[in-house]
Amino acid sequence: MSQDIVIIAGLFILAFVSGMLGLGVAFAAIPFFGLFYSDLIHDVQPLSLILNGVTALFSVIGFAKSGFIDWKKAIILATITTLFAPIGSYFVQYLDQKYVWFIYFASVLYLAYGLFKPVKHTAAVENFTAAVFLAIPISILSGFLGVGPGFLLMPSLIVLGFEPKKAAGINAFAVCPPSFSALIPHIPTAHWNIQMTVILVIVGSISSFFGARLTSRYVSNERIKQLFGILIVVTTVYKLYTLLR
Repeated sequence: MSQDIVIIAGLFILAFVSGMLGLGVAFAAIPFFGLFYSDLIHDVQPLSLILNGVTALFSVIGFAKSGFIDWKKAIILATITTLFAPIGSYFVQYLDQKYVWFIYFASVLYLAYGLFKPVKHTAAVENFTAAVFLAIPISILSGFLGVGPGFLLMPSLIVLGFEPKKAAGINAFAVCPPSFSALIPHIPTAHWNIQMTVILVIVGSISSFFGARLTSRYVSNERIKQLFGILIVVTTVYKLYTLLR
């Protein structure tokens, strides 16, 4: 019971911060759940994907209420990510889990770099065409890692000229459906604790919604991004330490 309380409390915090960034919770949840569940492919990834989809949905609602979603572009990107994410999640079934953790850690370092790097946003023209093409490999990699594509799509949109809060809103929508499509190859082999999953879905949904509303209305998220980067790097490093002992 005490472990379940820690998991629920940890997810609440992670979903709140993830909601503030429009990322979906899976990228932070993967190493966190990995501290409690030993099977990455059959326990951690399926749970993280379903939570990612639901929390991203409630994050979308939060950003939409504040008018930060370009629906046409968000729908196009969501279509691409939904179609290509299952490719990665299919192939990950056949790879040693330890190698997946190392690839995940490399992705964490990239995300942390993007979160800590100062972003000087100018009135640049949004290069949506480049975003469409980048969404394909990003989606395949995200399905492979068991996360939504937001961890790479979000910084990519900002680099391509999108205003950060608008990028977060588009990203939140684009990561929702591929989380569920990437879950499909996991369904035959996934291990589910139905009661715990339902509790985590409810907690994550509420937390991510209020995180998105807080950012979209009141908060400049520069420091929050940095804290989020520190959190996932520390958690992932510890998980790798346990793998190498």
